[in-house]
Amino acid sequence: MSLVRYSPFDDLFRTFANAGESLSRDEWSPAVDITENDKAYEIALEVPAVAKDNIAVSLKDGVLTVSGERTRETVENERVHRVERQYGKFVRSFRLPENIDEDGITARSENGVLHLTVAKQEKAKPRQIEVQVH
Repeated sequence: MSLVRYSPFDDLFRTFANAGESLSRDEWSPAVDITENDKAYEIALEVPAVAKDNIAVSLKDGVLTVSGERTRETVENERVHRVERQYGKFVRSFRLPENIDEDGITARSENGVLHLTVAKQEKAKPRQIEVQVH
């Protein structure tokens, strides 16, 4: 028997994509890392060989969704001996915590990894209220 360590961080980013479904031959799911620092959440998805034009990032009702497609180019009269890489469409969705700044989400691609930065809202600073004496 193996133990699985529980992390409350996992609850912040419940993944909806492919939950309880098996992937068909035309679908795949990129690996993802999610980290957090004082200012933002960082999401990194492995999407090698996926063109920028084939990736879409959207936010709706607190759910960040990344979708896209990796296509395999075929050559006429090509003999295929082995295909281990996965091709087709993918969708990954993440429920974001309430403390995010929706206007502070950025995306950049570098070396086959899509980096999403989800900025946190600044915490409300306590305000001193002066008492007026009349």
